Amino acid sequence: MPIRSALITVIERAVRKAGSSLRRDFGEVEQLQVSRKGPADFVSAADQKAERVLKEELKRARPDFGFLMEESGEEAGSTPDMPRWIVDPLDGTTNFLHGIPHYGISVALEEHGEIVAGVVYNPLTDETFWAEKGKGAWLGERRLRVSGRQDLRQAVVATGIPYHGHGDHERFNAILSAVMKEVAGVRRFGAASLDLAYVAAGRFDAFWEDNLKPWDMAAGILLIREAGGFVSDFRGGEQMLATGDIVAGNTHLQSRLHKLVAQAIKAQRG
Repeated sequence: MPIRSALITVIERAVRKAGSSLRRDFGEVEQLQVSRKGPADFVSAADQKAERVLKEELKRARPDFGFLMEESGEEAGSTPDMPRWIVDPLDGTTNFLHGIPHYGISVALEEHGEIVAGVVYNPLTDETFWAEKGKGAWLGERRLRVSGRQDLRQAVVATGIPYHGHGDHERFNAILSAVMKEVAGVRRFGAASLDLAYVAAGRFDAFWEDNLKPWDMAAGILLIREAGGFVSDFRGGEQMLATGDIVAGNTHLQSRLHKLVAQAIKAQRG
């Protein structure tokens, strides 16, 4: 049985409290779909409320730590070398907005530029994916391992698709065209933090996406590493939080997928 540290306990308590708030608000979304104004303002308020809950809980437990949050931005810690929380209070906002039951909360702790703890929580399934550096990745009490598949032709790969006003559509199409020919299937679920958690759990064999924010992937990066997987940016380095792009999977499939992505980008640039 895994022994949760005080740090993981703090994060889990915070995400569960925020998750309860989101579940209640999600129950109201369908009622708002028929209104002329639509549920957009309501969902934005739900997002901000969840962030306030997370910030209050985390700050109460670790008052000196800093924050990097999707809604309220960056807040320095009590000293420059203090760790900081990287928080996405509602990953999968578009799903939430449309009443699609797939969204999550992501909280990671960064210390001296390194992710040392992370939790991805799915309020609807009550699944808590958590990891701490050097202590493995877990789904509740169950140890996680990335998929053992070696052949891309048997692999299900997840991604995110650019949309109106966001992302490089031509580059994505080039990558997708290259990947589709080599894999068993491509999935797009609309919440990158959960996609990465699913890679750690072996549900997805691999994942790629660009134009992400640090709060989308910080916790997921640690989950995959602690589950025995490998993560890189599109250039093969480890600057995912800075570049916003990521390729993840077990060591073998990540290498194959990264090669496909890199070749597609090179060919698209001409």
